[in-house]
Amino acid sequence: MTDDLLFMHARELWEDLAGTPVAFGPAGGARVVVAPESLLCPPAWTGIVRIGATTLVTAPSVQAARMVDDAARKMTHEEVLDIARLRAVLPVLEVLGPASLFYLDRDGFLPAHEGTNVEQLPIGDGGLARMLALTGEAEAGESGLESISSPSFCLRQGDEVVAAAGYQSWPRSVAHLSVLVARHHRGRHLARAVASAAVAHALDAGLRPQWRARLLPSQRVAVALGFHEVGAQLSVRLDDVPLA
Repeated sequence: MTDDLLFMHARELWEDLAGTPVAFGPAGGARVVVAPESLLCPPAWTGIVRIGATTLVTAPSVQAARMVDDAARKMTHEEVLDIARLRAVLPVLEVLGPASLFYLDRDGFLPAHEGTNVEQLPIGDGGLARMLALTGEAEAGESGLESISSPSFCLRQGDEVVAAAGYQSWPRSVAHLSVLVARHHRGRHLARAVASAAVAHALDAGLRPQWRARLLPSQRVAVALGFHEVGAQLSVRLDDVPLA
């Protein structure tokens, strides 16, 4: 699959998640729409997704949309996801992200699980549950592992699960990857192995893997497996914005 197709499929996915019929803005610009049911962000937040040089923004109210549209007209497509730039022109209370968005096709996949001891376990496995509990609520929640619809792909040290990956089924046949490594086992390429097994499973199921990464180590794992970065996502909660 060419990069152009990866960009096209990514745009189609996020347009579907916008919660209202909409298309990305023109190259270099942002399209801002009122979409209180948007899945680009938490409820009552403003969601921003950039794919290539095109940007889509969903706002929870008409007032929020006007504020963001006025601000976006003064910014480049890159500045729209710059937190410092946004804070300078909008009343930003909270921020989630930004996170880079990566996609992969079968031809570009660079497997890293062959020859490893990755196990396929049900999500309710006790060892996996213990790893999630020990990792802490914040990191476990950010990983998304508790919400996967696939089996979990795990590595053990003795009886202890030390790394796990899986994916959630998203619209447009997208497999959204979730990966977590126990804190005291990081830096050993374990994420690469378990994620590779999950990616292979998704590809065999005819799905298109998606990797969303905020931190550089996670981004490096994605690139090592053959993922291409096509854009980024950011959510912001604005002050004094009524929901109607």
